[in-house]
Amino acid sequence: MVETSENKWYVIRAVSGKESKIKDYIMTEISRLGFQDHIEEILVPTEKVIQIRNGKKINKEKVYFPGYIMIKANLVGEVPHIIRSVTNVIGFLGETKGGDPVPLRISEVNRMLGKVDELALNREQTVIPFVLGETIKVIDGPFNGFTGTVENINEEKRKLEVMVKIFGRKTPLELSYMQVEKI
Repeated sequence: MVETSENKWYVIRAVSGKESKIKDYIMTEISRLGFQDHIEEILVPTEKVIQIRNGKKINKEKVYFPGYIMIKANLVGEVPHIIRSVTNVIGFLGETKGGDPVPLRISEVNRMLGKVDELALNREQTVIPFVLGETIKVIDGPFNGFTGTVENINEEKRKLEVMVKIFGRKTPLELSYMQVEKI
């Protein structure tokens, strides 16, 4: 599609947790009604995070801006109405009642797209799911099954220092995030 000055970035407010489905539904609706020339891109910024469930690593995609979908489009004629009529779409960000959708400023677009590119670069990013003083259970290694208290968190090495009671005596262990789970 040819880049025209008519295409601007807008933000659609949507029901949180359904962003990808809404994106697909908007694309289907726009294509069905023959307005695909007006839509250049629809984007749901996501980041990959690793979660641990039942001792297994699970890669998940987490929506970076829950409840928001970015769209680059030429909103003329019926296009805004079609988008608003999609199930679970609340409306456009910044619009006044009965008014036209407000496009994002270039600085905002660059900041958001920069964040999207940044998320694409550091794919493997574990959320630090632990806090000091928290009780955890060891799920891997020679101390499997023991419970302990988080004494220190080393974010760079992705390790925890955990105090575990072994034979009635407190013993410090250094464990990776992947070796423990919350109780």
